[in-house]
Amino acid sequence: MGAAAARALRNFNLENRAEREISRMKPSPAPRHPSTKSFLREQMSQHPEIKEEIDRKDDKLLSLLRDVYVDSRDPASSLQVKDAATRQEPKELRLVKGHDFSMMNIKNIPKGKISIVEALTLLNNHKLYPETWTAEKIAEEYYLEQKDVKSLLKYFVTFEVKICPPEDKKAISSK
Repeated sequence: MGAAAARALRNFNLENRAEREISRMKPSPAPRHPSTKSFLREQMSQHPEIKEEIDRKDDKLLSLLRDVYVDSRDPASSLQVKDAATRQEPKELRLVKGHDFSMMNIKNIPKGKISIVEALTLLNNHKLYPETWTAEKIAEEYYLEQKDVKSLLKYFVTFEVKICPPEDKKAISSK
């Protein structure tokens, strides 16, 4: 409701206000520095052809301007724009590895990408069995590029939880 009231106030007497603004006197150019004024007067008096050149209309440019034809069309409707945006090339997809992903809604993943669970799995497999799970095998198994897999194995590691038994078996007694 507030938007409608604001729009009504904003559009009230719009045409008259626009006409008034258009018919208002245009601002005069900013005053020039006195040294510039004197320099311009001096140049105009020494070279009167400059003044003539400024005031002369160029017939060639005027004829080109008369030949300009403006053809205006309505913009494309939003439905056509949405349809064009939604049409994309089909991606190559692959199935998710493993069987314990039933809780997740991930049905398939584009080739060249992996899910978080898969990333953790392959990092853990590589950490536990580096001879078996090499970068080449991981790249082949998950349809990834080998350089990406090498970077992944180099810069990412999984967390390792270690529970250290206390050195001393004494417990702090509560008071």
